[in-house]
Amino acid sequence: MILPEKRSDERGYFARTWCAEEFRAHRLADRFVQSSISFNLVRGTLRGLHFQRPPHAEAKLIRCARGAIYDVIVDLRPESRTYRQWLGLEMKADAGEMLYVPERFAHGFQTLLPDTEVDYLISTAYAPEAAAGLRHDDPLLGINWPLAVTRISERDRSWPLLVADSVPSRRRRPALRPMRSAVALKASRMQWR
Repeated sequence: MILPEKRSDERGYFARTWCAEEFRAHRLADRFVQSSISFNLVRGTLRGLHFQRPPHAEAKLIRCARGAIYDVIVDLRPESRTYRQWLGLEMKADAGEMLYVPERFAHGFQTLLPDTEVDYLISTAYAPEAAAGLRHDDPLLGINWPLAVTRISERDRSWPLLVADSVPSRRRRPALRPMRSAVALKASRMQWR
């Protein structure tokens, strides 16, 4: 999670939402080539879980600009101890937090309020031939979405299910609990946790 440090006065506040130097210092993607927006009319709308296959793997910086979402990422790195585990967290526009999604993670969200808007910074250009996804309701993942799905695209509903036999037994835990440890960044404009 990334929390911009707000400089407030009688007008409101000002906050820096991204800094290449600070991202580089934390070994995060520091070059974004695309900015996208997702507007969602109805509460319960689900988008994802999306990713791009290498060599077009993408990092994302996600921010809820209006409304609220339940944001989910899934680790797709076979060498990782959290392979195929997920992290879900609520993000509200008025809180201002952002989520950094590393390369080789799937990402999706569900809207918690109507008229919700989500902003993305993306490190790699969209490559249709590399686009892929996971089913939001895959029993192997066991994601606990907070609401019934009210709207979802046919494409997102149709991603193939994961195969249980391909998951090593030591990695079969159903969910990744929210991370408790934090990295504190002593910076003038951003706070990392």
